Amino acid sequence: MYGQESAETLALRVLGWLAGDPDRIGAFLEATGISRGELAGLAAEPVFLAAVIDHCLESDERVIACCDALGLPYEALGAARTGLPGGRDPHWT
Repeated sequence: MYGQESAETLALRVLGWLAGDPDRIGAFLEATGISRGELAGLAAEPVFLAAVIDHCLESDERVIACCDALGLPYEALGAARTGLPGGRDPHWT
């Protein structure tokens, strides 16, 4: 489990990974409905950072690629999500 500060730091790294590939960032922007111009301002918002992690967690392929690229264990994204808003809420699925 991560505290909020370390979870935010990891989410920013994940956002950087997404931004490093036009297809990945394009899929994220399309899924969230935000524009590239909004990224910098939203990057300081914990709820937005939770959405970054959530986006990656939607796909095993994304989790594996992201964690491999960032040198993280595969469970790191799920653990970091607990430190962001809504991360400790019960899962109903």
